[in-house]
Amino acid sequence: MSNVSLPTSARIFEVGPRDGLQNEAELLSVKDKVELVNRLSQSGLTNIEAGSFVSPKWVPQMASSDQLFQQINRQTGITYSALTPNLQGLDSAIASGVDEIAVFAAASEGFSQKNINCSIEQSLARFEAVVEKARHNNIRVRGYVSCVIACPYDGAISPQQVAKVSQQLINLGCYEISLGDTIGVGTANNVRAMIEAVKSRVAVDRLAIHCHDTYGQAVANIVAALEAGISTIDSSVAGLGGCPYAKGASGNVATEDVLYLLNGLGIETGVNLESIVDTGNFISKRLNRVNQSKAANALSN
Repeated sequence: MSNVSLPTSARIFEVGPRDGLQNEAELLSVKDKVELVNRLSQSGLTNIEAGSFVSPKWVPQMASSDQLFQQINRQTGITYSALTPNLQGLDSAIASGVDEIAVFAAASEGFSQKNINCSIEQSLARFEAVVEKARHNNIRVRGYVSCVIACPYDGAISPQQVAKVSQQLINLGCYEISLGDTIGVGTANNVRAMIEAVKSRVAVDRLAIHCHDTYGQAVANIVAALEAGISTIDSSVAGLGGCPYAKGASGNVATEDVLYLLNGLGIETGVNLESIVDTGNFISKRLNRVNQSKAANALSN
């Protein structure tokens, strides 16, 4: 690793209030969700994915996203974003005053069918109108690609397939692509190979890494991504969440663990680790669950 130049700074993209909470069984009150976002807003984060505008039938935890966006104390310099899978969701997001939206594609046909009931090509065609309308309203669009290493239904996914879908999302108008190891099976070597393939089609400064820690490999995989030139990292306070459509997928990598890593590597984030630890302990208590962050547990003892 000594021969590889790492980024001098990195951007933490906090996904706990959306990607984290959506897979937590314990339903939170709007008040608790607002408090979570407000606490995160005090930590130095610049990007917080605060909710999603999806059918409450499918994701009950996100049913109050409109109220959440109306009630949070917005801080200057922070982008508050939401996932919007369709035009109806986008209209709700615009009415709620979101700063940025995200659309969600898969690198796997099986996952696309199970998750959003259509093929990859159909999902991209659906997103075209969403991205166009968002940009018409001066709302930036982020693209997620899930199952970039493997899929619970299709098995291993080729890096070239990930690169193709990533480029298609860029062509649609997404400013950034978040590469998600949705079931957390990746190791440093195949994460590196996947990123190299994507970099051949999409500029590395438009890529982010989104790791799940199912096999305890997330931090190692993030180091591989940093070495490959990626400097935007998705993470979830207290390691909240997982993927409701991916059996056995434990939580996202914990923001606390990512910060501990980056601090140790001398990579500047502007985010206060102690503040994130406190927030992670707060939300874990509200959810009656154990904080999944190893760094938070070590620092809290």
